[in-house]
Amino acid sequence: MADPWLALEFGADPAERIAQIGAAHEAFLTAGTTSGRVREVVARSWERSALLDPETTAPVDLTDDALETYRAAHPLARVMPLFRDLLGGIAQDGAHLMAVCDAAGRLLWVEGHPGVLRHAERMNFVPGARWDEAHAGTNAPGTALAVDHGVQIFATEHFVRPVQRWTCAAAPIHDPASGALLGAVDITGGDHLANPQSLALVRATARAAEAFLAGAAPAAPDVAYVSALGRDEAELRVGGRRIRLGRRHSELLVLLVDHPEGRTGEQLGLDLYGDDRRHPVTLRAELSRLRRVLGEELLDSRPYRLRPAVRADFRTVTELLERGDPAAALRAYPGPLLPLSDAPGVARLRRLVDGQLRAAVLAGADPGLLAAWTATAAGSDDLAAWQALARALPPGAPRRPLALARARQLAEEYALPRATFLQRPGN
Repeated sequence: MADPWLALEFGADPAERIAQIGAAHEAFLTAGTTSGRVREVVARSWERSALLDPETTAPVDLTDDALETYRAAHPLARVMPLFRDLLGGIAQDGAHLMAVCDAAGRLLWVEGHPGVLRHAERMNFVPGARWDEAHAGTNAPGTALAVDHGVQIFATEHFVRPVQRWTCAAAPIHDPASGALLGAVDITGGDHLANPQSLALVRATARAAEAFLAGAAPAAPDVAYVSALGRDEAELRVGGRRIRLGRRHSELLVLLVDHPEGRTGEQLGLDLYGDDRRHPVTLRAELSRLRRVLGEELLDSRPYRLRPAVRADFRTVTELLERGDPAAALRAYPGPLLPLSDAPGVARLRRLVDGQLRAAVLAGADPGLLAAWTATAAGSDDLAAWQALARALPPGAPRRPLALARARQLAEEYALPRATFLQRPGN
């Protein structure tokens, strides 16, 4: 079976594929549908990019001192000597560029032959520019971040027309301790890059970067990471172990993470069982079993608390919102916190995380963020978000009719009057 992340099958004619995909791209812009000639990863990316003008240019977020300060503090700054060692030859051969971006798709470093760099500047492929899919459409670094996988993007597979003369391959890089996405490494050049070697090279470079970071990081046996968003059972990673917990233990773990100062048995009982007076004995039994699962060294009592420093995906989301970065918060949000849990404390925390994220997305009125929110489980039935998305999209945008239709459907389901924006002329 052909590798779905490679752009061309063995023996394919590049010129013929450019023409085929170009025709499919024009058809998608006109009708919003894709043909079987387009790879699945590209078709899904086009759908995510459909809010963009196909003639757009990636915006520049950071320049000058702000860029220097930001990238000097970024974890991937430590890996740049390795990137230059592994990809430096490609970056200086007169036909390619090497680029490194952060998890938001901001290009931090773009290096290569001066002549190639000048051509890339015309499409804002420069340090500080945003090349995530929401701002630059389908492209290797942006799509690699979106799907969290190494990928090639070939010529007319790019959503934005000014980028279609280029071919690129990129792979994501993760924090070896937490698994969090740090960014991606990319090589960009001409059609000749559409070969297995270029994708293998960036994948190997990304793995080497993760190994370097793991080796360079100070030993941190007392750091644990909890994943509980978008999943019914939490996972704890600590000391090289991955511990998947059952539903009740997942609820206890989330409640303990949310209260690093500790909780009494009575407080935990109320958070877990509500006013059920039968909970003290049951709770002690659950905590005893949880201690056996986690190990004696991880769980203290009097009060009950987790002994190591703990990071958690749901706390990452709220911290990003506190820093004023709803786009990064939404990328870090795979779904509601333990969605099947009815424990009062977990349900309260779930509403808090979802509510803060929703409020930030609605306040920004960014069509890309609104589209991403309505694609989540929490946002799919959010009438206000669909209304805001329809208002934010220009009249000719492919997704606007879908947003209008979904808003009408939800208004009817909720037995609400038609929203005022649906009554404007032309709707």
